[in-house]
Parts: sequence; C-alpha cells; structure tokens
Amino acid sequence: MNPSETHEQPRSPGATRATPAARRRVIAVLAALLTVAAGLGIRAVADGPVTKYGGDALYTLLLYTLVLVVAPRARPAIAATVALAASWAVEFFQITGIPAELATRSVLARLVLGTSFNPPDLFWYAVGGALGWAVHALAERTSRTGLAGLAGRADRAVQRSSRR
Repeated sequence: MNPSETHEQPRSPGATRATPAARRRVIAVLAALLTVAAGLGIRAVADGPVTKYGGDALYTLLLYTLVLVVAPRARPAIAATVALAASWAVEFFQITGIPAELATRSVLARLVLGTSFNPPDLFWYAVGGALGWAVHALAERTSRTGLAGLAGRADRAVQRSSRR
C-alpha cells in the first residue's frame, strides 16, 4: 500500500515516530519545569503559610513528575506512592539535624532537603501527591477515551444523580 491509500502522511527517510514512553517522558519533563515555575512564582507573589505549604505540595508534585520521567509508564497510584514516600523520608530525615547542617553550606541542600521537621508538612506532601495522582489519572482516562468519552461519562453521571 502506498501512503495515499492509508491516509497517512509520507515520512521522510530516516524519520521515526516517538514511542508512547518517549512522549510521556517529554510531558513529564515539561510538567516538572512547570512545577518549578509554579514554585518560584508562588514565592514571588505570596509569603507565609501559602508559600510554605504550597511549596510543600509542589515539592511532592515535582517528585511525582520526576518519577514519571524515570518510569513513564508508572500508574498514578504507584507514582504518587513513590513521590509521597520520598517526601516523607526527606521530612523525617530532618529530625536528624543533618539537613540543617548541610543547608548552612549549600543553598541546593536547603532547597532539596529543607532544614527542620514540621509535622504539618506531611499533610501538604500528601496533597501534592493526590494532585499529581488526580491529574495523571484524568490525563490517562482522557487519552484512552478522548474528551468526548470523558464528557459522555460525566453527562451520564449527572443524569443518574438528577433522577434520585
């Protein structure tokens, strides 16, 4: 068959199509960059608890995107669990005082490891993991069914709830 019979665009010699894993990896890198930009943006326009706890949630969201860079086929629950476990491990590591000592010598260490244990951070890390999970699951569902399929399911759910 020639390309006109299959309605495919002819490819130049040597051109290859990106694999689904490669596309997912590129999307994850872009999401990581967007997450870093959001973190810097929140620090530029806010302060206090919004910056502190928003940053905590974004920290785990960034780890979530990095999990997907390394393992682009990871399911949302697995990626969220790994990102949350890493966030909590870093937070509990702060109890040792080692991150605080390292932070005095390196801005990067302070940004990555933090300085002091704060129990509410554990909750906000979970918020970031849940946000990543929700967006990832929605994106997977949308890519499988298309937006029309997702909208159709939402319409049916609304109709069922209105009958009650």
